[in-house]
Amino acid sequence: MHRLPLILTIALGVAAGTALGSCTDGHSAPAAMVVDEILGDRISDQPIQNSADEQAPAQAEPETVTEPEERTYAILGVGDIMMGSDWPQPGMDPRVTPNGDPVTVMGPELVEMFGAADVVFGNYEGTIHSSDEDAKTCGNPRFCYVFRSPPFHADYLRRVGFTLMSHANNHARDFGESGRTATVDNLRRVGIVVAGGDRDGMRIGVQTLDDGRRVALVAFGHNPGLLSVGNYARVREMVQAADAQADIVIVSCHIGAEGADYHRVTRETETYLDENRGNPFLFARTAVSAGADIVFCHGPHIPRAVEVYQGRFIAYSLGNFWTYGRFNVRGHNGLAPIARLEVDAEGALVSADIVSARQDRPGGPYLDRSNAAAQRTAELTVRDFPETGVRIDASGRVSWPGS
Repeated sequence: MHRLPLILTIALGVAAGTALGSCTDGHSAPAAMVVDEILGDRISDQPIQNSADEQAPAQAEPETVTEPEERTYAILGVGDIMMGSDWPQPGMDPRVTPNGDPVTVMGPELVEMFGAADVVFGNYEGTIHSSDEDAKTCGNPRFCYVFRSPPFHADYLRRVGFTLMSHANNHARDFGESGRTATVDNLRRVGIVVAGGDRDGMRIGVQTLDDGRRVALVAFGHNPGLLSVGNYARVREMVQAADAQADIVIVSCHIGAEGADYHRVTRETETYLDENRGNPFLFARTAVSAGADIVFCHGPHIPRAVEVYQGRFIAYSLGNFWTYGRFNVRGHNGLAPIARLEVDAEGALVSADIVSARQDRPGGPYLDRSNAAAQRTAELTVRDFPETGVRIDASGRVSWPGS
């Protein structure tokens, strides 16, 4: 079974000792070949005996063929990412440089964990390019932000280990359609698979793993130009289309009201700033029923509950992961849960942990040995989904009936 020793070390071992702490068919390895051993070339000078009482030669013990263990796949999911904006005024993290080492911000444990995973997912909340064209005009800067990050940020994210990125959110068109196109191009240039706009070539992204397995990402949001979180017929259609292309389907959703007052999964439609932000509960259940194996939601900028539904994992908000500058990272907004999942070749959940990271002002994630993100997620999961039996223990390990 495919394992990540470091992940288990930090998510379980460290947490057990110290407690870790908010927009194709698989190919199994062939059985080992049995090689006959030649014991020697000596020829006996004794005559061959054919008498009836001669003992028959001992028969060799049958070889035991050990079937290879079924492989599992390690998938990491985090929330919102925007590592610094140079628009309209510079607000850049000086630690994030063109050739910088992510260890400088994240520390070696998180960097190693990300690098060892098969799939690493995040939501890029902004744009990556160097053009001034089509910049959004904000009427109320208290609630309106425009984010532009330099192209080298894409390279940096790949060095961190990201392989899949959603670009379906309310900042994807901060520089119009040209800015969105440039962002997707820059991420793909470095090898990150992207899903985002409701446009040909952007709706579904597919990552091929080292054994030929395919992982599809389809991303939804609540803004114009995106696959809508409120159009359930389209949700089913696109998830089924992704399922037809891949073995494992991940669905991303930028959904729900924002901020510390909106930490509950109400199972109702949520509004914020007079916008319909969707019904996260109904969306996630619809996606799983249509064939999604994992649902990673983000947008509220704080952690929310998790759920295991029909053997598939749902995170209702993974909060802020790497948000620098104008993002609020106080209190629960600074908690940065990392969903570490193991799934089988068809996407069924085998194991799950919530690894706790956090951010301090001005931002940038690091491992949190107080385990605050896991504890908060555990509290909300029991409160919002008591009937499911899903629980998160002190180490961040997720359990569910039948696990």
